[in-house]
Amino acid sequence: MIHALNPKGAVYKFFNAVPFIMQIIIGMILGILLAMLVPEGQAFISLLGDLFVSGLKAIAPLLVFVLVSASIAKHQSGTNAKLKPIFMLYIIAMILSAATALVMATLFPSSFPHLADKAVATAPLGVSEVLTACIKKAVDNPVNALISGNYLAILLWGILFGILFRGASDNTKSVLSDFASIISGVVRIVIRFAPLGVLGLVYASCTQEGGFSNLLSYVHVVMVLVATMLIVAFIINPILVFAVTKKNPYPLVCTAVANSGITAFFTRSSAANIPVNLALCEKLNIPRESYSISIPLGCTINMAGAAVTIVIMTMATVHTLNMDINFATAFLMCVAAILGACGTSGIAGGSLMLIPLACSFFGISSDIAMQVVGIGFIIGVVQDSFETALNSSSDVVLTAAANKITKVADKK
Repeated sequence: MIHALNPKGAVYKFFNAVPFIMQIIIGMILGILLAMLVPEGQAFISLLGDLFVSGLKAIAPLLVFVLVSASIAKHQSGTNAKLKPIFMLYIIAMILSAATALVMATLFPSSFPHLADKAVATAPLGVSEVLTACIKKAVDNPVNALISGNYLAILLWGILFGILFRGASDNTKSVLSDFASIISGVVRIVIRFAPLGVLGLVYASCTQEGGFSNLLSYVHVVMVLVATMLIVAFIINPILVFAVTKKNPYPLVCTAVANSGITAFFTRSSAANIPVNLALCEKLNIPRESYSISIPLGCTINMAGAAVTIVIMTMATVHTLNMDINFATAFLMCVAAILGACGTSGIAGGSLMLIPLACSFFGISSDIAMQVVGIGFIIGVVQDSFETALNSSSDVVLTAAANKITKVADKK
């Protein structure tokens, strides 16, 4: 197994010869075909999906804790004043994106019928009850929180540890950063088995009560996700640009989508798209001292697309369990989505790992939340591409807007 994971190994090279997104599509197709050919008595096929979800469930709590701690620990105080408007736009954009996702999830509710019978949940009565429950859950033994998947406590302890690590020596911070990289690497290994996991999850969905109609619920949530991200890209972001520059925002928005969004759509990695964004910022005549920091930082903290995914997938879980949620409670979940999106791992499907954190605000068990994460990997063929395109193009749009630049500089 270790040899198979070796980048120089034959097995590793064989699997990487086929694009990962194509492997997931193949897994989906095989899952559907197997459900048609052997619809009964093949529990070991469904076991592939169960094992994949269990693997994600096992590593997700530690991933959230380490990423939050490491990101806070490496934060540098005394930020350049010129960067503050950019960071403010990042935060406002994520808040508006999460709010837009909440509105869309309310107007066009999605659900996953095949999960409805697996658990029951009682909706909190009001915002005061939610806050009380959150405080009680947050003050938990950190070890027990990691074991039980108590994401509120994990988030709290991660923030506290990160703040205290800021006063540690550079060597200690380096160890924490390396540990975060190691945990992210473990997650990447688990995610490499996503094609097999998707095969098992699709097979299980098609062979459960409701059959192939269960897949239609996936199509619906994908449509809501994509529509919301397009609204953010072509309505919310332009409004922000106009509010700052008082000029037509669409030359800038269209340029960013065409030059940054399209490449990010296919690479599905904001980090891999950093060179493209840096070159585009140079073309836009944005000051180097601004974009050289805001673009790399943006691929970590400017996660409007991730906030959209977390909110809509969480609300779909809420609708599945027939929970009646008031606006104030849902708003708290949006705040959690924003905080979670800022700590999203820079790997494919990283935003999905924060869904349990948002679900915990509604008292939804991590077991059900991780089932939804598994569904996220099925629809990730489309969702992750649009999410990355929105995240990456927004970095350029908001950086340029903060510098009051709305169009591409003329070529000399």
